[in-house]
Amino acid sequence: MALSGISRVRRQLPASPWLFAAPGLLVTGAFVLYPFVSTLVNSFTDRRTLIPGRFVGLANFRELLHDDMFWTGLRNSTLYVLGVVPLLVVLPLLLALLVQKNIPGITFFRSAFYTPVVASIVVVGLIWVWLLDDRGLVNAVLETVGVGRVGFLSDQWLLLMSAMAVTVWKGLGYYMIIYLAALGNVPRELHEAAAVDGAGAVRRFLSVTVPAVRSTMVLVGALSSVAAFKVFSEVYLLAGPSGGPAGEDTTLVMLVQRTGTGLTGRVGYASALSVVVFAVTVALMLLVLRADRKEDS
Repeated sequence: MALSGISRVRRQLPASPWLFAAPGLLVTGAFVLYPFVSTLVNSFTDRRTLIPGRFVGLANFRELLHDDMFWTGLRNSTLYVLGVVPLLVVLPLLLALLVQKNIPGITFFRSAFYTPVVASIVVVGLIWVWLLDDRGLVNAVLETVGVGRVGFLSDQWLLLMSAMAVTVWKGLGYYMIIYLAALGNVPRELHEAAAVDGAGAVRRFLSVTVPAVRSTMVLVGALSSVAAFKVFSEVYLLAGPSGGPAGEDTTLVMLVQRTGTGLTGRVGYASALSVVVFAVTVALMLLVLRADRKEDS
């Protein structure tokens, strides 16, 4: 009887599933699909903030190839991926193994490691600026012990590495939670069998833990690669709007923001930069997934 009633409702309201999905589809279309299509269209125009653009074909993309700041941003974004991703794949796994143990007080450490994740990036950035400034706490300690002041925020490469440290510190807890969920599915019998065979802690980690969570490591690698290549807040807060000394620490996303905003912003050129960022991030994810499939085969 109930089934016949449901069938009757379905015949009377054939579009009812779409009514339930409509709010989500509207939000996705308004805030994801439309901006993506608009950016793609604008990348082929010379549009500015207050001036409607005209179609210029691939002129914006050709200009990218001769723009020194584009290559500087591409270099810094690539270095960011190479410096951050390996640490965010390995360190959270080790941290998850540490806090997985049920010992007194471990809940406090789990919460402490996760706190940077929920902290505002602006607050985190200001704290690190206060720590690493020429007159900050770290330099005060270094000067006290006789090392002297270090230009963490004034040297091109030290500033970039400082921003990487902020990204790693803030992301450890997030990826630790992902690994904790994966480690909970690793059968304890595998570790016990390896221990009976005489395998030590390091050997069990390499032979049991790593193969068991390898798919999670691939996921973490893909997520952290995309996030690292699109980095903005950390470098912006530490280096300022100029992108560090002579703009040498500018990333691609910072270049998009700098080029496309303001009353005279070059929206078309910034859109072309955004399309390049999108293409590279998709390529990074495909490379990670391809490497995973190749290892499986």
